[in-house]
Amino acid sequence: MVDPLTIEATQREEFGKNAARRLRAAGRIPAVVYGGDAPPVALSLEPRKLAPLLHSEASRNTVFTLVIGGKAPARVMLRDWQVEPVHGALLHVDLVRVTKDTKVRVRVPIHVTGEAKGVKVQGGIFEFVLREVEVECLPEAIPESVTIDVTDLVIGRTLRVSDLPLSPEVKLLTDPSRVVAHVVALKAEEKPAAEAEVAEAAPTEPEVIRKGKTEESAEEADKSEKKEAKKGSEK
Repeated sequence: MVDPLTIEATQREEFGKNAARRLRAAGRIPAVVYGGDAPPVALSLEPRKLAPLLHSEASRNTVFTLVIGGKAPARVMLRDWQVEPVHGALLHVDLVRVTKDTKVRVRVPIHVTGEAKGVKVQGGIFEFVLREVEVECLPEAIPESVTIDVTDLVIGRTLRVSDLPLSPEVKLLTDPSRVVAHVVALKAEEKPAAEAEVAEAAPTEPEVIRKGKTEESAEEADKSEKKEAKKGSEK
């Protein structure tokens, strides 16, 4: 993926935390470019020029032109960057030189399309496990993203990295067996333990207890009557 974007930079002569603070106060940030046959060069540049490349995953793999003072332009890519944790301001960037005939390693976002049958028909839950994949290819062949159709995905079936549709020019570096997406079944709701304990503790035939007490009382009364009758006959 090639972009006609051109960014101008200035070679840095001062280093350290204080120099970086002064640079940021002036509306620029420290940077470094390395790779290729040339030595690393410390730079300063305007962060707003790079901001569009960080707004989407695909743009981060953009190849653009870097111009440093009176030196010959170089084709570069973003390799790494640092942002301020609270406000998200760009603090520092690493750039790497690239050439048309040299392969690069990049991470490409994975996108899914369609509605899985395991969700639509079977009522399962779709889980998107892996959202990017590492590949190696020439700069001209870097894909913006890899899209896979999940329409036929049912419960029990798994889509893996090996299922991703990649062109022959792109070499896969991520483990092919890694799970990209799957649909899992909903777990049946279990009866709360508290309710189950209450149900087990409750008497199923409370009337039996009352009946037992009534029979016991009747037997006592019968014995008393017999005693009274016996006393009467003795008299």
